Parts: sequence; structure tokens; C-alpha cells
Amino acid sequence: MSRRGEVDRRTRETGIRVVLDLDGTGEARIDTGIAFLDHLLSQVAHHGRIDVDLAARGDLHVDDHHTAEDCGLALGEAIDRALGDRRGIRRFGTAYAPLDESLARAVVDLSGRPHASVWLGLGRDAIGGLSAENVGHVVRSLATAMRATLHLDVLRGENDHHRAEAAFKALALAVREAVAIDGAATDVPSTKGVL
Repeated sequence: MSRRGEVDRRTRETGIRVVLDLDGTGEARIDTGIAFLDHLLSQVAHHGRIDVDLAARGDLHVDDHHTAEDCGLALGEAIDRALGDRRGIRRFGTAYAPLDESLARAVVDLSGRPHASVWLGLGRDAIGGLSAENVGHVVRSLATAMRATLHLDVLRGENDHHRAEAAFKALALAVREAVAIDGAATDVPSTKGVL
């Protein structure tokens, strides 16, 4: 069974193409025009063991908001498409990830009900060309389009780069666990029979 997702998102503000394979090796080819966003999304691919090819062109002459948001939406939609009816998946994923002095926790439920509770505690205005406020916004956009409940918290840390990167590593690990095929399960993991 192929678990590939493809999205071509075009608006007046952005053009984004995503192709991914949930059962990949973590290969990432990401070009958003925002270096730190590329870095964070590469963490999702690499540590989630998801092959991701994402190319984005956005109105960066305005600011980074539209590009960051739409990359989250396009990536989330591609994951949602790759999951199909979500039959046989584990559904839930939990992970902690440290990066030096920082520690992040992610909890994912591929419930079909989008919700994101994100607390990163970033103090800087921007990290490498990405507005700090948009780091969490990417995660919220991802959760919405992925149709997932997601809780992501940075529990401690002093360096904002470390805090953000630890958060995305934890997110990747939790998603990896949630999308994994449960070898014994052949049904949709819900008492409702649908996600």
C-alpha cells in the first residue's frame, strides 16, 4: 500500500508543491525561500522518516507569514492525503526531544479533529528570517490541514534556535509514531469506525 501524498497549493500569495512518502527514509528537499523554515521542516522529514519534496514561492517582499502558513497547510494536507482513511495506523504518538539545554514534548492524535495547543516560549522577534510568531503558526497550520489534535510544548531552554528545533524534532517523532502501521490492526483506530 502506497502512502504518498501530493499537493499543489496556489493562491495569489503563494505557490507550493509538496510530494511526500510516509514510508520513506527521511530524505528532504525543501526550499521555501526562508532558510530557518527549511531547517525546521527538514527536521520533520528526517526524524519523522518521511520523504518530503517541498518547493514554495511566496510574497516574501511582504513578509514571511503567508509562505510559512501555506507551507504548514500544504504539508499537513499532503500527510492527510497519504493517510487515506487512516486504516491500520497507530493514531497516537508521543515524543520528547532535547537539544542541548532545551527540551520539547509533542503529543499527536490523528483523530480527524483539528486542534493545536502550542507553547514554544520564544523570546526573539525572528530566527534566521522566520518571525518567531510564525514558528508556532506553521505548527497550527500543519495540525489543521493534517486533521490532527496536537499539543506541542517547550518545557525548558534558553536558546530560541534550540527551543524551536527541539519542538520540531519532538513533533517529527510523535508524527512518526502516530502514522506508523500497527501490524495487528486492519481497521480504523476509532470506536466510531471513522477518523
